[in-house]
Amino acid sequence: MSVRELVVLGTASQVPTRHRNHNGYLLRWDSEGILFDPGEGTQRQMVRAGVSAHDLNRICVTHFHGDHSLGLAGVIQRINLDRVPHPVTAHYPASGQRFFERLRYSTAYYESVGVTEAPVAADGPLAAGPSYTLEAHRLSHPVEAYGYRLVEPDGVRMVPEKLAAHGIGGPDVGVLQREGKLGGVTLAEVSEVRRGQRFGFVMDTRLCDGVYALADGCDLLVIESTFLDEDERLATEHGHLTAGQAARAAADAGVRHLVLTHFSQRYTDPTAFERQARAAGYEGELTIARDLDRIPVPRRR
Repeated sequence: MSVRELVVLGTASQVPTRHRNHNGYLLRWDSEGILFDPGEGTQRQMVRAGVSAHDLNRICVTHFHGDHSLGLAGVIQRINLDRVPHPVTAHYPASGQRFFERLRYSTAYYESVGVTEAPVAADGPLAAGPSYTLEAHRLSHPVEAYGYRLVEPDGVRMVPEKLAAHGIGGPDVGVLQREGKLGGVTLAEVSEVRRGQRFGFVMDTRLCDGVYALADGCDLLVIESTFLDEDERLATEHGHLTAGQAARAAADAGVRHLVLTHFSQRYTDPTAFERQARAAGYEGELTIARDLDRIPVPRRR
């Protein structure tokens, strides 16, 4: 049975707290696992969450600030220690190549698994497979940063009432799906588009075109809200979003389930983020992320 869910490994911003580890997010998408922004302590959080190195197929780093990348060294060494048998690909801003290499080879270890390096240099598709296309879009932060987005191809759903109206049933339904036509009836006449699921991942950024491109029509959007709205000046100065800004962007983009995360250590009341997100007009499902949360991708409509 396929599983599509987000496993939250860490939710702090620059400074971890007693209750929040540095960033780390694993997206389970059917048979694949994509690890986003492994900050310091990610390997231990994986153990706590029941996630193994064998679950990883891709690693996506938005930018090379420590709270989003210092865990790379341990995660890559664990991939090698456990001799993960399948290919693992790493995506990260091309301008940070030297940082990736320093983290990958920060200490001595036996390299048994060839992690493929696939740096990101521009907006657009990075990889495509039967169940998703992975895209990147540039964000606005003091260092080069990219957000990531998964888009499942649209499918087809057969409409029972339309099939019945044309007298089609049983094995003939399968024939029509395979052939596209049966006895003068086309597939389009008895089906409708089943929209593919979409997932967006937006970390450290000011509001910019990339935020909206990544969020557009997402079933599940993970987005930073480092600051509360009263500190919007600080957010803009340091290249971050407030809770209200993130929520308004999600509302405008038609996001179904919004996950706010990457919280500054200055705030001790997580419900304040929820209040400000609702005040900003977001009416969909809302999660104020906590370490070790498991959040399913919403079912297709």
